[in-house]
Amino acid sequence: MAGLIKREDIDAVRERADLREVVEQYVTLKGAGIGSWKGLCPFHDERSPSFHIRPHVGTYHCFGCGESGDVIAFLMAMEHTSFQETVERLAGKYGIELRYEDGGSGPDKAEVGRRQRLLDAHKITDEFFQKHLHSPEAQIAREQLTVRGFTKDHAEQFGVGYAPKGWSNLLEHLRSRGFRDDELKLTGLFSEGNRGLYDRFRGRLMWPIRDMTGNTVGFGGRRLYEDDQGPKYLNSPETAIYKKSQVLYGIEHAKRSIAKKRQLVVVEGYTDVMACHIAGVDTAVATCGTAFGDGHIKIARRLLSDDGSPAEVIFTFDGDEAGQQAAVKAFNEANQFNAQTYIAVGPEGMDPCDVRQHRGDEALQQVIEGKTPLVEFVVRRRLRDWDLNSVEGRIGALKTSAPVVASIRDTALRAAYTRELAGWLGTDVGEVEAAIRNSPRQTARATPAAEQAATAGGGPAAPKGQRSHGSGRQYEEPVAEDYYQNGYSAPNHQPAAGQAPAFQRPDPRDPAVMMERQALEVILQHPTRLTPEQWEEIFSVRFTAAAHQAIHDGIRIAAANASDPRIWVQNVREEVPEPLRNLVSELAVTALPAKTEEHLDRYCQEILNRLVELKIQHEKANLLGRLQRMDPSAEPEEYRRINEELMELERRRRTLRQLD
Repeated sequence: MAGLIKREDIDAVRERADLREVVEQYVTLKGAGIGSWKGLCPFHDERSPSFHIRPHVGTYHCFGCGESGDVIAFLMAMEHTSFQETVERLAGKYGIELRYEDGGSGPDKAEVGRRQRLLDAHKITDEFFQKHLHSPEAQIAREQLTVRGFTKDHAEQFGVGYAPKGWSNLLEHLRSRGFRDDELKLTGLFSEGNRGLYDRFRGRLMWPIRDMTGNTVGFGGRRLYEDDQGPKYLNSPETAIYKKSQVLYGIEHAKRSIAKKRQLVVVEGYTDVMACHIAGVDTAVATCGTAFGDGHIKIARRLLSDDGSPAEVIFTFDGDEAGQQAAVKAFNEANQFNAQTYIAVGPEGMDPCDVRQHRGDEALQQVIEGKTPLVEFVVRRRLRDWDLNSVEGRIGALKTSAPVVASIRDTALRAAYTRELAGWLGTDVGEVEAAIRNSPRQTARATPAAEQAATAGGGPAAPKGQRSHGSGRQYEEPVAEDYYQNGYSAPNHQPAAGQAPAFQRPDPRDPAVMMERQALEVILQHPTRLTPEQWEEIFSVRFTAAAHQAIHDGIRIAAANASDPRIWVQNVREEVPEPLRNLVSELAVTALPAKTEEHLDRYCQEILNRLVELKIQHEKANLLGRLQRMDPSAEPEEYRRINEELMELERRRRTLRQLD
């Protein structure tokens, strides 16, 4: 098992990784001043760009939604990968060898090499199948797509392809690309007989199955010819890179919409996913020939990570008995979601692809919007099995339905369904309550009230006046426009023991506070422009705004690593209280008023000189106050010394003015 990656190697990844190169894979950027770029934020919907990056400090910040961080945080947010997975991925991209703490080791190099060969083989195979979809032989495959309402563009969007007839077309193609037979055996793309390897997929319409990061890891193929004796749908077998219980078809298309809309739609087939996305239901995914299970739930929980807003998982199942049984199984897994669960069944039991094909995109959207809470669906299905016109039937129905209601973790929702069940049965509410209290599911459950509320509603809402982000960070009013329009003062209360300190945005109408902000922007963005003397001066400055002083304290701690700006900003972020980390990123990407390098250098020096001048003015005010309280005749030496200090401070102030 891999240990923790050494900190210096993580820093090396931050130094080497090009933030602009990474971000431009997801966001179209345009210049926004010296060393600055901006584009439409990938984390929220907007019409004008408020997402800014500064590659030389390795930091991004959105002035609209407040999201910020470094290249690692950006990739984690976009690809929903863990910190370690992201660092290892960037290290591989930029040729950095990672070391691990505590005697642990990283991924086995030989294993990593084998895995990469498998991924390469699948990528080449994906391209091979897509190319053959345009061959004369694939006319039957193209007709199959057309019949289901899909165009050439739709096929290209989802990478649909065609596996040509014959026993060794793909085999020979991969051999010609340098793959050995011992490698090909591990891909799952071939079967083996007395004469050796032969193509597993032959004469089939093919869908690539991809993982969260977009790598093709397997395939699903639909039978097209009557003489094909295989199953209607044939999937890749499990391999080192393909575990069907851990993969969702369409996840690479849906992941960002799932995270943004906090909605996951689970359908049953490849064409259902295509139909949903084309119709505007862009949160749809499908399992690959297996039931929705624990591995899929982990993926869902990862994408639906709590940001304070309700989340929902919607299952679509056929209206037949098998589909109903699948809905019941899904309900049994529902408590593992931090979301509300629903079921959506098409008219006349049609699957999503049929709905779109025969009734149009809007009809499919209405099927999803007309979802029914899964608990209600399961309860009504159990009631259907009993004669509710008889006493025996009502008692039997109550006994089988009470455990379902008892399993609801939200106490308010459970109480509401208790009343609903009493109404459906025509039974006294007290009798239903007693049955629920005594049911096995209710007795076994001991969920804290806070967890119940979070489970049903997707987590607590952010406090009024705050915005909550997927990372769990909170900062009062993190919007750039508000910063310049509204006044904020430092908090006038101390946090309770054990609580993190609260910070409000400093008031920009105060010239001294605005000067502090500008100085912090320069220090964070251009630490290498500061001379040792300037660093010494800055360390002794006291900032008037509490948030600015906290960042200044973080700068003092992190100053030993100011030589590389990309490490520098992240180090400062780590040294400030959690609520201020977004502000650090904001200061690190705010455009400075300079159009050339010469102007930029002059601006930086002017701002730093003004900051030191502000410090001198504060020192002079303190000394003048002391003089006014002194009796010169009683303390002549001290009086003279303070006057000399005042003269020296004034000399330094004038020198700074001459430098501007």
